Amino acid sequence: MFAYIIGKITHKSPTDIYLETNGVGYHLHISLNTYSDIEPLNEVKLFTHFHVKEDAQTLYGFSSNEEKNIFQLLISVSGVGPNTARIVLSALKPKEVQKAIVHEDVLSFNKVKGIGPKTAKRIILDLKDKVIKNVDEQLISSGPNHNTDRNEALSALIALGFPKASIEKMLDKVISGSESDLNVEQLIKEVLKQLR
Repeated sequence: MFAYIIGKITHKSPTDIYLETNGVGYHLHISLNTYSDIEPLNEVKLFTHFHVKEDAQTLYGFSSNEEKNIFQLLISVSGVGPNTARIVLSALKPKEVQKAIVHEDVLSFNKVKGIGPKTAKRIILDLKDKVIKNVDEQLISSGPNHNTDRNEALSALIALGFPKASIEKMLDKVISGSESDLNVEQLIKEVLKQLR
């Protein structure tokens, strides 16, 4: 219905904004990614998705067309509604979502509140072919390091005599809490710090 809206921001929060254009104020729901892109701005162009249900009509806004496209792909998956898709795009950047799908990286999706292993696998299964068609070669060739690094770190820690179940939880916590990809040595060090 609307491709995008350009206007003045009259209200802004991490989850929604009001955008005024030609005397009309539009209420748009946004992700944290979009919020961080538009936070310093007073005027903005947001790409939009108009979602209609029996009991509600909701407008979603995105700072990039790429984010909007990922959102629309996510909501095409059975069991993934607009709110869940928005939570995914608040936890992961659009490129990270694409990478997780292409590399069947269930762990990245499991970091997202409300996404369990079943839903993660369904997202990957339903969207992998669609995403591969539209992403660049670099994204396809650069695999998720943390899966192999995680497994190596896990093996090393088990060899040191630590129980597998609790170490796995700690490793996942370290990986999800880290801003960047940690190598095997860094993962082991971080887990050992927590064990002190």
